[in-house]
Amino acid sequence: MIVREATHSDVPAIARVHVDTWRTTYQGIVPHEFLTNLSYEKRENGWHQVLNNASKDGNFTYVAEDESGQIVGFANGGVERTGDPVYQGELRAIYILKSHQKKGIGRELVRIVAQRLGQMKIDSMLVWVLANNPACRFYETLGGQKVHEKEIERGGTKLIEIGYGWMDISNLQRSSTT
Repeated sequence: MIVREATHSDVPAIARVHVDTWRTTYQGIVPHEFLTNLSYEKRENGWHQVLNNASKDGNFTYVAEDESGQIVGFANGGVERTGDPVYQGELRAIYILKSHQKKGIGRELVRIVAQRLGQMKIDSMLVWVLANNPACRFYETLGGQKVHEKEIERGGTKLIEIGYGWMDISNLQRSSTT
């Protein structure tokens, strides 16, 4: 597995991973119609904007490639977006294709994001996760503590989102994929 910073040429693959993982992960959590209406093209447009505004918005994106060079996951991180007084960094998105989960890719992406935040002199991090997302256990295993909860709306349905926080991300920066 190779983890590297994303480029604009990666956008179609990032969009594919993003849409495909939403459809597998959030099936039964987010309304079916919402998931069916997700489009690669819309996600590509969104990811081009994210990459275009990276330096201005204080965010960065990394991709994970399998042995054949196919992008199978990605993570986006940066400065926390809401001005949280405790958590200055944020893991804004992390998605890995279902076929490649539970292989250490998520841990490696979190490690790289935490390292990059450390380079930015940020030592705390927050991630928002749908309460019914099976990945909640992943964040708890990495030492994330439930620190916030809020209601959001997706496809006309109200959902609960949990904020997992790390006051000190130095352990995440050293975590191993083994």
